[in-house]
Amino acid sequence: MRVNACGAVVSVLVLAGSVIAAPPRTEERPVTETIHGDAVTDAYRWLEGDNSDPENMGRLTDEVTGWTDEQNGYTRSVLDNLPGREELEARLRELMEVPSIGSPVAYGDRYFTRKREGDQPQSVVYVRDGIDGEDRVLLDPEQIDPSGLTTISWTAPNPDGSLMAFGMYAAGDENSTLYVMDVETGAWLAEEIPGKVNLSRWLPDSSGFFYSALEDLDDAYSGIQKFHKLGTHHRQDRVLFRQHDLDFFYGDQNLDAERLKYLAGTWGPFANISDDARWVTVGYWTGTNGVDLWGANLTEWMRTGEMNLEPMVMGMSGRPGSSYYNGDTLIMETSIGASNGRVVAIDMHNPAYDNWQDVIPEDERLVIQGVGFARGMICVNYMDAAKSRIALFELDGDPLGDLPLPGIGSAGLVTRDDRAEAFLSFSSYDTPPSIYRVDLASGERSMWYDGSEAVPVDPSQVEVKQVWYDSKDGTKVSMFLVHKKGLSLDGNNPTILYGYGGFDISMTPRFSATMFPWYEAGGVYAIANLRGGGEYGAAWHEAGMLENKQNVFDDFYAAAEWLIDSGYTRPERLGVAGGSNGGLLTGAAVTQRPDLFAAAISAVPLLDMVRYQDFLMARYWVPEYGSAENADQYEFIKVYSPYQNIKPGTNYPAVLFTAGENDTRVHPMHARKMAAAMQAATASDPEADPILLWVDREGGHGQGKPLHLRVRDVADQRIFMMWQTGMLE
Repeated sequence: MRVNACGAVVSVLVLAGSVIAAPPRTEERPVTETIHGDAVTDAYRWLEGDNSDPENMGRLTDEVTGWTDEQNGYTRSVLDNLPGREELEARLRELMEVPSIGSPVAYGDRYFTRKREGDQPQSVVYVRDGIDGEDRVLLDPEQIDPSGLTTISWTAPNPDGSLMAFGMYAAGDENSTLYVMDVETGAWLAEEIPGKVNLSRWLPDSSGFFYSALEDLDDAYSGIQKFHKLGTHHRQDRVLFRQHDLDFFYGDQNLDAERLKYLAGTWGPFANISDDARWVTVGYWTGTNGVDLWGANLTEWMRTGEMNLEPMVMGMSGRPGSSYYNGDTLIMETSIGASNGRVVAIDMHNPAYDNWQDVIPEDERLVIQGVGFARGMICVNYMDAAKSRIALFELDGDPLGDLPLPGIGSAGLVTRDDRAEAFLSFSSYDTPPSIYRVDLASGERSMWYDGSEAVPVDPSQVEVKQVWYDSKDGTKVSMFLVHKKGLSLDGNNPTILYGYGGFDISMTPRFSATMFPWYEAGGVYAIANLRGGGEYGAAWHEAGMLENKQNVFDDFYAAAEWLIDSGYTRPERLGVAGGSNGGLLTGAAVTQRPDLFAAAISAVPLLDMVRYQDFLMARYWVPEYGSAENADQYEFIKVYSPYQNIKPGTNYPAVLFTAGENDTRVHPMHARKMAAAMQAATASDPEADPILLWVDREGGHGQGKPLHLRVRDVADQRIFMMWQTGMLE
């Protein structure tokens, strides 16, 4: 819906080129099935793709490809012809070509970092010898693949920095292949290990390393942990454990078949290995907020091939975090037994939960976001009402005071346990990211990278505030507001409300240069700290998962109503945006409260929650959402699942759905089916309030996109919101 400054509806927008007036028609092919006594009809199941193989659902078919081409053509005809599109995209490109620099990490005397500058499509890995050395290019993905579609997904130098393992994938599929290079010469070793690989730990002498992978890329639940000896073929690598081998983890637990099936579909196992490769903590995820842990002597396994698991904690809520092996003692951050987090000491000779000792007890108000370990210190990054605060402690837990931050915002601290040197990163909605080199022992700091010098915007023109509002059930929820100074609270301001609300993920203040054209044009950006996130501890997360998922949506609607009641905006000028789990949020918003919003962006979303668990890696999320296979969980899923709650004849707001054809996390079938169903159901004028779908053929869930595709995507989303909230009038 577009309105002018006086509130009159503007029904015709003159576009710069040829625009398709309405979406292409989608054929209905109804499939009806009975789910726990309910007859459920799906008119667009054919848009899922080929489902003939239950083990590999949703393979792309030619007819789905053709349908997608038509939808993409329709969407491009609309978005590419909106007035001001070219100017906006040029401005966004300027803002996105500013340097993006990561905090350095030290290995031996070498410092490794990643940068992307100018029009480089991907970030480049750099190394310098000594703190005052010159940066030199170590790995440039554009030199490997001039198309810009190849991404360096991770890097892992060995202890002295003489070697670097790294992962690469292409076109957003996130299926990294591992390689190793000589840092001095830049020469690649013969190692090449495929299969969504990630390095876990180098041996102290760098003769080999442990890594995780998938045995079968077509099976997201085929995780494996292996050991590789340099100079050998990966087919000879020794196996520590397999995700499928539940007897290895639970052989003495006498679990029933239903429980074993459930565990096989969770996030599976992982290994946390000590620097000296003497100890390993083995974990098996039992949910998005639960994990079983065992300890084992890795030296014994290296010698005999036998791994004797000693139970640490079983069947409890909470998760482990960062850790440091101080000899035979594991110092670990965890929310197990502490909703807001704590730091514990665990004797690996006697690692049972009852023997854990608090080093830094849980704080009733502050939530641990992360922990780093420096020489003789524990550095705790707390969230204080969704903002960063860093406190320093000795290894025995004695407090050393707070590390001063440049302001109110989000901070990160990169540490190494062999030195007091650290690198502090900081940003906020009105503060470009900067990096400081800090001596944690003396408190001295110096600027390593000043982001404010590179960004062609004036951050002082905007103001940031945090507000609190009441949700439907009376729960207090916080929200950040960002807008130009001097904003008039006349209810006429174009506003984007953003949310996520899931998986214990926190929405904390972050600088985004690409939001400044929005601010400069008088727009408001609101970010709500919804239940389901991690801003206020594990209990906050649990209050927005499974049968409590409706709380997340209610928190979102209450944020919108607060913005309207407080004079910031009105429904005709309010848009909502979210991606992935946040795409589910905005999909629920337009189906549950279409009256409350003018527009929605639902990026790489989950939308058919009755069938989501059958596709790609989605069974990992059953502990978060539940599954329609379970009769009790189906009862609450069917109430909010966006795809099943589309109502024909409803005046739906304009919606932009996006998906990635190479997404290995969320299947594009969600966006396809939802777009088709809403196009058929909406009673709104498609020229004024269109339902658009963009499926990126060169992208996945969003990770690893080259610069030019990211510029296009941001321009799509921003011009869509400007149009629909009246900013283009």
